[in-house]
Amino acid sequence: MALRLAAQRAAPRGFSKIIARGMATEKQIFNQIQSTKNIQKITSSMKMVSAAKLKGDENRLAVAIPFNSWTTELCGEPKEMEDATYDDLPQKCLLVPITSDKGLCGGVNSFITRGVKTCVTKMHEQGKECDIVVIGDKGRGQLRRVHGDLIKRSATDVVAPGTFNLAAALSSELVAAGVTDYDAVVIMYNSYVNPAVYKQKYKIIQPLGGEGEDEPMLAYEFEPDTKSEIMTDLYEYLLTSQLFHSFMDGAAAEQSSRMAAMENASKNAGEMIDSLTLQYNRARQARITTELIEIISGASALEG
Repeated sequence: MALRLAAQRAAPRGFSKIIARGMATEKQIFNQIQSTKNIQKITSSMKMVSAAKLKGDENRLAVAIPFNSWTTELCGEPKEMEDATYDDLPQKCLLVPITSDKGLCGGVNSFITRGVKTCVTKMHEQGKECDIVVIGDKGRGQLRRVHGDLIKRSATDVVAPGTFNLAAALSSELVAAGVTDYDAVVIMYNSYVNPAVYKQKYKIIQPLGGEGEDEPMLAYEFEPDTKSEIMTDLYEYLLTSQLFHSFMDGAAAEQSSRMAAMENASKNAGEMIDSLTLQYNRARQARITTELIEIISGASALEG
């Protein structure tokens, strides 16, 4: 009898050790369920915040589009980065990718950095040169692993939402970095289409210089010896306007992507909660069944 009691006392302890070592206990599964529910609350809140911010970014983009429309005659329409050959880029370019300082926004930053890597590879294959001035901490972190030697400057902790004054400050940084030494500035950014779609595009901004047929703004008359100075100031203003529009476009795309990412995260958390709840119920049922078997076995042993 004493041997049987000792075995019964030892059995639950050994069984619990096996459970803890080989599979999750009820307490562990319960803690996972509670943690996943907390994460779901956070992602749901972030989705609502992104939806509210997206509305403001859409309004700012709607104002920036007509404000920047005058640059189309000088720079042409933006081109999509997908399947681009970059044959239209001149010999020496300064690439300016616009990324974000924060994550949890889907593939917004990865798409831009991937496009920059592709552009650098194709330009080198064509015998062309390029340098990089990256905007955003995420883009800097991804690009410096592969093209750290090409990064001349970087701008992080950019204030959101972007303003024209911010674009003007960044344009001054580009001028200070020697933008006039390049044949063109190529701005790479995310272009907002709708809350579910955004595309990657690039703009080619060439200096306003040249002679003969390449001389810009021949239809306008300038005072003697002032055109070169005016063209220099206009080029900096052109950069500022293009950067401002790209900021507004990229901000709207970032918020739409973050909203979709948080919605997917909340959905995945819900599915994980259902799976863990089923696992918890099975573990609980197995424990109850084991206890019932032990009680019945003990009663049968006493009767025997």
